[in-house]
Amino acid sequence: MSAEIPAELARLRGSIDNVDAALLHILAERFKLTERVGELKARHDLPAADPARESRQVERLRRLAAEANLDPEFAEKFLAFIVAEVIRHHERIAEEHRDGR
Repeated sequence: MSAEIPAELARLRGSIDNVDAALLHILAERFKLTERVGELKARHDLPAADPARESRQVERLRRLAAEANLDPEFAEKFLAFIVAEVIRHHERIAEEHRDGR
């Protein structure tokens, strides 16, 4: 293989970089929304986690992943990672709310 990166590889990498940036922006927007959810939960003394909703979301995302030819196991692991972070944020918000911050 030559030392130069083929044009198609460079083009594909540029597209991947754009998708990565879009994913991060979408995740940031999602976390802004879940931050608001956490504030509402804290105000109404609701638990940080909602296992029933999480279960429905897992099934929904597994179905969407299968439709998109993406491994449903990967989609479930990805969601679990995000949900764990959201719950951590909700617990922090609840603690701050209890402390009067």
